Amino acid sequence: MQNLQKEKYKDYFEGKTYNITTFGCQMNEHDSERISYILEDLGYTYTSNREEADFIIFNTCLVRENAELKLYGQVSSLKKLKKEHPEKIISVSGCMMQTSEARQVIIDKHPEVDIIFGTKNINSLGDLIFRYLETGERVIDISTDAVKDDFEKYNSTNDFQAYVNIMRGCDNYCTYCIVPESRGREESRRPYSIIEEVEYLVSQGFKEFTLLGQNVNSYGNNTDYDFTFPELLARVAKIPGVKRLRFTSSHPKDLSDELIEVMRDNDNICNYFHLPMQSGSDEVLKKMNRHYTIEKYLERANKLKEEIPGIALSTDIIVGFPTETEEDFQKTVEACKKVGFDSAYTFKYSPRPKTVAAKYPTIDDDIVQDRFQRLLDELYPMFNEKNAEYVGKTVEVLLESESKNNPEILTGRTDTFKLVHVKAPKELIGEFVNVKITDHTSFTISGDLVN
Repeated sequence: MQNLQKEKYKDYFEGKTYNITTFGCQMNEHDSERISYILEDLGYTYTSNREEADFIIFNTCLVRENAELKLYGQVSSLKKLKKEHPEKIISVSGCMMQTSEARQVIIDKHPEVDIIFGTKNINSLGDLIFRYLETGERVIDISTDAVKDDFEKYNSTNDFQAYVNIMRGCDNYCTYCIVPESRGREESRRPYSIIEEVEYLVSQGFKEFTLLGQNVNSYGNNTDYDFTFPELLARVAKIPGVKRLRFTSSHPKDLSDELIEVMRDNDNICNYFHLPMQSGSDEVLKKMNRHYTIEKYLERANKLKEEIPGIALSTDIIVGFPTETEEDFQKTVEACKKVGFDSAYTFKYSPRPKTVAAKYPTIDDDIVQDRFQRLLDELYPMFNEKNAEYVGKTVEVLLESESKNNPEILTGRTDTFKLVHVKAPKELIGEFVNVKITDHTSFTISGDLVN
């Protein structure tokens, strides 16, 4: 049916452009790549100019309140444009649309939005567009069905790095997190499907792969096949042509010795681990429903550093979680010092609808802001010291893009996920090069191209 509709509207799509704005994590970025593939398969071409685009789409996140408010503002700004150009199609998709409250805001207050769909309806986008073209009426499609095992086609942001979904959803139900509500319960793809996808991407020239899941460490749980995440990671690492292999995200309670050993024993698995701590206080961790103590977290972090010398560790930290005391906050600061993180994603707590923590009394904003700033004052020197250790060393870097500030400077990443700036010709984008590090900041390292 879709092929018939595609042929019917072939002339309509000729010369049409699209613009996509993505909020949120790497899962959302990958979803946007899938959306881009579908739109370009129909005949659209990408434009960076939102107001000139014929199809405008927002792929949303609901984890942080700031992203939600930003979406409402950006959609509202298109009301005048839609009135002047009613032929333009505006769409909102993603995690926000999977939840009834946020979806209802778009339905009730934003008549300029023509197509609304969820995280499990991406593959149906073509049909949704055809339905809108046939009727001229708003189309809404939100599914709770299981995601199919087949690997998805998508437009990667480049031709050397690829994201591969290995699972969707989450079963952890942290009290502050809305992911189980927006993306559903855990669903693990079958290993053969993942391996086939990576093998195909290697044949297309991709070099670096990131395996994606809300909690990759629980891959394979509650399935009819006996295959753990360490086994999957080891199998993918052995695929010829996989130069670099990453994964995200991990839950500390599920980090096994087997996974650490697989990382240690495979040189192409990057020496980088993102291990969300969230808080250094056992009392707060319990209220967050994290299922580990800070002692257990520190033991896992130390095990990683012992088994994989030079590994870089990053984390997530929430400041101002309801009931957090000054003593709890100080425990978080002390835990950071004990680990010695290379980087951290820090957030001020914001209540999310339909979460347990949303019912808790919040802390005064001024107190949260003060703690947040004090945490950054501790972390930034830590990051600076970690990056200073690279000065004088020669590291392998996968060059990814031109610097936004200077086209003569290229940026890339080490296997420890350090952001590197180096003067190099743009023809080297997508290549592995050696860079001798000469300088650093708290967030980047820089140096000279070697040969």
